Amino acid sequence: MPRKIGESRNLLSKFMIFAIHVYQKFREGKPSPCRFMPSCSEYAVEAIEVHGPVHGSLLAVKRIARCNPFGSSGIDLVPPRKGQV
Repeated sequence: MPRKIGESRNLLSKFMIFAIHVYQKFREGKPSPCRFMPSCSEYAVEAIEVHGPVHGSLLAVKRIARCNPFGSSGIDLVPPRKGQV
């Protein structure tokens, strides 16, 4: 029986979040180069959880692109899904 799209999406999200957690463990104890709160990796996990693997990844890539010495800094939260407040 083929998997449903939602199951595949959930599996992909879990894999991506696992990979981010591995990265976070690797960076543990080192100073964070991130200019934002939450950190870029925390933002990526939340974006994937809220928006799914495709849109969440795009949000994470945009965030990482903004995290540079010439960019802004401060609090940058994951936007809510459309229709949520």
